[in-house]
Amino acid sequence: MPEPYVRIEGVTKTFGSAAAVDNVSLDIHRGEIFCLLGGSGSGKTTLLRMLAGFETPTAGRLYIDGQDMTGIAPCERPVNMMFQSYALFPHMTVEKNVAFGLEQEKLSRTEISERVAQILDIVKMTPFVARKPHQLSGGQRQRVALARALVKRPKLLLLDEPLGALDRKLREHTQFELLAIQKRLGVTFIVVTHDQGEAMTLASRIGVMNHGQIVQIGTPLDIYEYPQTKFVADFVGSVNLFEGRLVEDEADHVRIHSEELGVVVYVDHGISSAPDVAVAVAIRPEKIGIDRIRPAGSENVAQGRVKEVAYMGDTSIYIVALNTGKLVRVTLPNVVRRAEDRFVAEESVYLSWHASSPVVLTR
Repeated sequence: MPEPYVRIEGVTKTFGSAAAVDNVSLDIHRGEIFCLLGGSGSGKTTLLRMLAGFETPTAGRLYIDGQDMTGIAPCERPVNMMFQSYALFPHMTVEKNVAFGLEQEKLSRTEISERVAQILDIVKMTPFVARKPHQLSGGQRQRVALARALVKRPKLLLLDEPLGALDRKLREHTQFELLAIQKRLGVTFIVVTHDQGEAMTLASRIGVMNHGQIVQIGTPLDIYEYPQTKFVADFVGSVNLFEGRLVEDEADHVRIHSEELGVVVYVDHGISSAPDVAVAVAIRPEKIGIDRIRPAGSENVAQGRVKEVAYMGDTSIYIVALNTGKLVRVTLPNVVRRAEDRFVAEESVYLSWHASSPVVLTR
């Protein structure tokens, strides 16, 4: 297996008595888009700033392409950083903004001109070279900032909430533009974001951060479908969490009694835990079916009443109050237009789920 391109070994950063980053170890591979995902104060931006050289670790080591970055100034690292604010020079044209870093390096005018033209073509900003930032849209400013970061040909590009200033539709479009640019150039990206959808779209792997620690690393599918803790299950996407007790644990199935659900949950795989321990059951809203007539089978079926309905266009969200009083969120795609096929408030319904859908969490 090739050596990791970025290696973070036991890195800690404290401010006074508080640890913003707490003993983090992480390997990132060449050409990867790795997303650090977490809420405000989770430590993700502090970790990024240490890679850039703007913060010094209290403990631990950082390596880029096999080189120890300890004591290396930001300007001497094979790294560039793109900030959420974009930090474009308002008095400079697009062309001058992108060329600025190369001019500081005293490159020849010919090389500067060639590299600026090439990168502006890649980010589709060639027609706007003479404009100034205030004459550009948010998406165009984002692409200029990206071009300025990439024109220096860094080995590693650090992006701090790169799409946070864009509206939803433009953000979704720009995510795919970023993917195409990264694939074309092969630069390693580390992206900090609090936006789960952005991380799921961009990342080859995600590291979920909480209280200065990385609590789970995996592909977007791993993080969403197989969360390892209640925090990850609850933070990434929407989820229904039910407390319960493990009453049967076999190699090919478990049964969990949940007073909140009012039923025994059957799961079609074992978890190798002692019986009668407290667990949580996580079920994603889109994995729960909703019916007016009780489905066949005696397990994984609960009864309730629709309390709220939110029509979202492509989907509808139903909040169902179970007979136990527990509220459950159910998401259904609107595959037909007929209003009579949809459920309404105060309608009595049955909820059901496949035995493979629940995730059993012990922490």
